[in-house]
Amino acid sequence: MVDLVPSPESVMQILKETGAYRRGHFVYPSGKHASHYFQMPLAFRYYDNARVLSVGLSRLFRMEKAISSRLPRVSVISPSPGGIMVSFGVREALGADQIYWAEMEEGKRQFRQYIGEGDVYPAIIVDDIVRSGRAIRETIDLVKEVGSEVIGIGAIVRFEDSPNDFDGIPLKSLLSFDVNFYETEDEWRVSRSASDSPEERVRA
Repeated sequence: MVDLVPSPESVMQILKETGAYRRGHFVYPSGKHASHYFQMPLAFRYYDNARVLSVGLSRLFRMEKAISSRLPRVSVISPSPGGIMVSFGVREALGADQIYWAEMEEGKRQFRQYIGEGDVYPAIIVDDIVRSGRAIRETIDLVKEVGSEVIGIGAIVRFEDSPNDFDGIPLKSLLSFDVNFYETEDEWRVSRSASDSPEERVRA
């Protein structure tokens, strides 16, 4: 089972080869500057890569008895549109019964499906990338609001300064990446990772 979890080096190779990992000058929605940016959908364009990443992440969940013992009566939930493809892949690999996703609407994170009390099974929250962890926290609150519980949290990539756990639930990931953020362009330009790349503003 462990052999089906790709190494961080293998994951990074996939992301580089597909263009899902980029270097340059990026301005994040927070206004901070960085030299690295991930676009996970570019990796998930290709079936073989999507399967390696989805199965790998699903195996990390299966290793947890608290999760494997509840399958297939589990909900896989994406906290954002960017994580939908990953969530579908993990749901298929786990054989989980349900999938839902949330997104920001009128300044508030909400489920995109009508969900009533008791509709959501014990949930695994799956995203493509975890940066600050805000989307995860807000999705945990959504799950609690509909009377369910979160039993697992995971992502393909987590930034090293993101939380290690949420409400005591560890964040599982295939790759941990150290991204240095800079408050201003001047700070970024004097950093060792700076380049002559044109500035690009990226979405959350």
